[in-house]
Amino acid sequence: MESNKKLVNVRIFGQEYPIRASSNEDYIKEVAAYVDRKMHEVQRSVPSSMNASKIAILAAMNISDELFGARRGEYSFKGEVESKVKSLIERIEEITD
Repeated sequence: MESNKKLVNVRIFGQEYPIRASSNEDYIKEVAAYVDRKMHEVQRSVPSSMNASKIAILAAMNISDELFGARRGEYSFKGEVESKVKSLIERIEEITD
């Protein structure tokens, strides 16, 4: 399985990183570009003396916040759909009884 993995070089926040992955190369580059953008966004909003490690932590927090928000939205949507389906089933049962 290890042989299926290929090496993809990406640049994040001015540093080159070799990433070994079985995912599509374009996908790996897209993810790396997203992380790079997030780090640059954080850099613009903090004091210029903040080091890259702290910027990376703040960017990771921002990305995690997006992920958790998306998950909550997905669960909320799923609950809403389930509620509407249940309501429709109840209506159908009323009509057919």
